[in-house]
Amino acid sequence: MNHEDAPFEIHVHGDVKLRADVGFDALQDALKPLWKYAGARSLAAGAASLYEDEPGIRFDPQEHLLQMCWTLQGDDDFRQQLDDLCMNLNDLSAEGSQIEVSFYDAEFDEEDEEQGRESRDDFLLLFVGPTPAAIMQAQRNLLVEDVVALMERHFDGAELGGVVAEIDKLFEGRYSALTSSLDLGRPPRGQGGSAGHGGGRRPRHLH
Repeated sequence: MNHEDAPFEIHVHGDVKLRADVGFDALQDALKPLWKYAGARSLAAGAASLYEDEPGIRFDPQEHLLQMCWTLQGDDDFRQQLDDLCMNLNDLSAEGSQIEVSFYDAEFDEEDEEQGRESRDDFLLLFVGPTPAAIMQAQRNLLVEDVVALMERHFDGAELGGVVAEIDKLFEGRYSALTSSLDLGRPPRGQGGSAGHGGGRRPRHLH
């Protein structure tokens, strides 16, 4: 698939801990939504990033770790690949993990900014995991990290135990609601898929 004139540069970033029995072939199948969209015929052929200073898509069999710091050119239709990607990685993951997907408006320039036009940049935060509980744990950990980092500007870390406890209560309530629902086989909307997004240009992540 040729995306040379695509309106976005899309950056996929995240580390996913995989089960010990997951090999390269299974991972290649799971990541097919990515490398096929990029126009490659295999993971090896599509693993390189658009930028040489990014490691691309890597598999560490010793650590059972998938590492992604990978940029490609694409359009809004790339979003359709993300649901399949998350479902596939749910089946291979050993614990909850987050994946960041950034859309950078390749057609936005200084002239647009000077004229007050808004870019079409977007940011998606995805979560994958072997179970809904594992996904919630990853969401909880990220929220605690963000809240503590923000509040430590004003309070000592030792004072924030109550805040963390309240966050844990929120997630305990969400998990209880999930387990008591009739639709136990399907995580609530947003888990294993987009859990949140916001605008604003964000720097590309480099390892």
